[in-house]
Amino acid sequence: MTARAIFVGCAHRPEGNGDDDAAVRALADIGVATRWAVWDDPAEDVASADVVILRATWDYPLRRDEFLAWCASVPRLRNPFAAVRWNTDKSYLLDLERAGVPIVPTRLVHPGTVPEWPEGEFVLKPAVGAGSVGAARFAAGEHERAAEHLRSLHDRRRTALLQPYQAAVDSEGETALVFFGGQYSHAFTKGPMLTGAGLDGSGLYVAEKRGTTTPSVAWRALAEDTLDAAAAHLGLRRGDLLYARVDVVRTDAGTPALLELEVTEPSLGFGQADEAAALRFASAVRGVLA
Repeated sequence: MTARAIFVGCAHRPEGNGDDDAAVRALADIGVATRWAVWDDPAEDVASADVVILRATWDYPLRRDEFLAWCASVPRLRNPFAAVRWNTDKSYLLDLERAGVPIVPTRLVHPGTVPEWPEGEFVLKPAVGAGSVGAARFAAGEHERAAEHLRSLHDRRRTALLQPYQAAVDSEGETALVFFGGQYSHAFTKGPMLTGAGLDGSGLYVAEKRGTTTPSVAWRALAEDTLDAAAAHLGLRRGDLLYARVDVVRTDAGTPALLELEVTEPSLGFGQADEAAALRFASAVRGVLA
């Protein structure tokens, strides 16, 4: 009997951005029929699927409560609801820091508060956000412009993250390490996204320039430690996470640090991976079904 999987998108990207096409084909090859559904479409019946996989729900930041209520109602959701609830607010970074994971230094700036601005370049971004939308980079001393951006976030009752900008991102970008079922699969690079890059046509994310890479041992070790810490914090096994993407950057001190951990709806870089990556994903899905 053919298993049934649903990939979940949003109204502006009902079938994602094309990156998951290889995964759909790989699943079909091993007996898993996949279709796409829009998460907030009341006509959709996702309860009948054998597994429901969040893939392109990129409109949730301004509707997080509604999105989480929907996720809580879905049986056989992947990743699990507890992981989605935790991961859709970037304050999770502080949980990982407390667990010993080196992160890009991060401060939360709640509505009604004003931070002490860093001396060098820095970044402000919404704590609930996706695709770098609402993130902005500021030069040293640009405190007035930063305060204006912060007010625009706070006026919408959004908590902000304040982080010092890591200069190596300009030349190296970010390294995204991808895991399926708790096992490392592949990595890819993402170019700087705060230097004038425009929004995708959907308006949901900043267009990325991607490339292939083989991460160093230190980057791999940090990604592994991050996944272990996240699973422990959530009371899960690593294998309970069907997919995870660990975004790492080089700090000004030359060491790797976690920028973000994505276990909700990350692009998984199949277009930059070897052909077997989609097969590894499909096998991880079969593991969930088993």
